[in-house]
Amino acid sequence: MDGREQILGKLRKARQPFIDVTPIADRRRMIPMEDLSPAARLRRFISEAEALGCRVYQVTASEAIEQIMELIGGDKTVLSWDEAELPMGGLPGILESLGVAVSPHDDGDARLGITGVTAALAATGSLILESGPGRFRSASLLPDAHIALMRAEQILPDLESWEEAQRREGYPAFTRSSNTTIVSGPSKTADIAHQLVKGAHGPREVHVMILA
Repeated sequence: MDGREQILGKLRKARQPFIDVTPIADRRRMIPMEDLSPAARLRRFISEAEALGCRVYQVTASEAIEQIMELIGGDKTVLSWDEAELPMGGLPGILESLGVAVSPHDDGDARLGITGVTAALAATGSLILESGPGRFRSASLLPDAHIALMRAEQILPDLESWEEAQRREGYPAFTRSSNTTIVSGPSKTADIAHQLVKGAHGPREVHVMILA
């Protein structure tokens, strides 16, 4: 037995921590919401996302295409999740028919990326994106502008609600996804001389399209 196996063997035999901790029956929310109805969650999400600097649109599928093409402008390529991972069927084919091709996921020249979302959080206006097959993390992180397509029923009250759902399902965001990102507005930092800089670690623009 080599040294690595000896160390791992000791760790496996060690007493597991926190096995006698009483489960928390009533978790306190960091940002409480009194009204948890779907309509209230939608209103709160839009308000919080816009406060973060996102541009939020409530659109039909046809209106979404028009808005996407307006954002694409004269570009000929975009990054995108696979069609099966988007809440709007046929999008890559529609873009191609309009003269816009979906680039390989590592194309650093694409200015705009299109994704779906796993969930959205009303309390903070955040988006949760799980990467994996057909859901390339580069589509939301590499381009200068990110378009997130979603439906209102994907809006959860808060991060705690999402974590509770993850626990019930065996934490798929961490066991079946290569990467999980929580997006709260455009990328920004003020680390240097307290000067706000957008786009330091990701997109300068985040466009959220809530499909009717």
